[in-house]
Amino acid sequence: MIRKAVLPVAGFGTRCLPASKAIPKEMITIVDRPVIQYVVQEAVEAGIRDIVLVTHGSKGAIENHFDKHFELEAGLEAKGKWELLEELRAIVPPDVNIISIRQSEPLGLGHAVLCARPIVGDDEPFAVLLPDVLVDGSDLEGDNDLAGMLASYEARQRSQLMVESVPHDMVHKYGIVAPEGAPPAAGEAGALSGVVEKPAREEAPSDLAVIGRYVLPGRIFPLLAETPPGAGDEIQLTDAIERLRDAEGVDAWRMRGRTYDCGHQLGYLEAILAYGRRHARYGEGFRELIGRYAGEE
Repeated sequence: MIRKAVLPVAGFGTRCLPASKAIPKEMITIVDRPVIQYVVQEAVEAGIRDIVLVTHGSKGAIENHFDKHFELEAGLEAKGKWELLEELRAIVPPDVNIISIRQSEPLGLGHAVLCARPIVGDDEPFAVLLPDVLVDGSDLEGDNDLAGMLASYEARQRSQLMVESVPHDMVHKYGIVAPEGAPPAAGEAGALSGVVEKPAREEAPSDLAVIGRYVLPGRIFPLLAETPPGAGDEIQLTDAIERLRDAEGVDAWRMRGRTYDCGHQLGYLEAILAYGRRHARYGEGFRELIGRYAGEE
């Protein structure tokens, strides 16, 4: 069973400026909790029990969020605010470990993943979750998409890249996969012949975009250690994945839910709409607000 997930959270979040100037972009809230908490919850629901945060010295708020706040909990308990106390204690279930390691220099996503090598090791598969993207499986029956992708890795013993269908006129904004044969159906995996980064619309090999969820073997770490800087003079995770594909094959796992890119302002606002309108406490009032403002158009 795959128990470890790596979350690269060391970036400065320039796409989220000015909101991310003084607080980590991962701590910007969707309704009543930070983006990073939704991503950790996704991993926990998929069976992950060791969350490895690859972080930076300016990101202490993330570590604090997942740490126990004894004084605050004692104050809530003294005032009888049991519901709030339970919410705080549920942020990290008792059987889940939050582990932090620093990325000393901003050398790219591949380097950030490589920083987790001392914790994950070279012999164990692991997941990588980019915290800019929320994967919403609220309408799914059974396990979430990440759990499905983990199961696909265990069944096929090949790296998995989560993909979703995007409008064809938007393919130039994404990494687009080239399937071997027919594209996989939702909830299934299919072999890849490659990934094309931001192709022209007329040259895109499919409409399936990589969305920031990976399941990789520990043997990718030696490949990352040997990977020279690529695009942007950074160590690219995709370069090491391409070497894995050449050696043993890589799959695309097509998700069933929906994604929200919270690193982009409109994606962030859409996430607030999606999560806010179904919120157990605020959903009814939020739907009324949406209706009120919709009537002013």
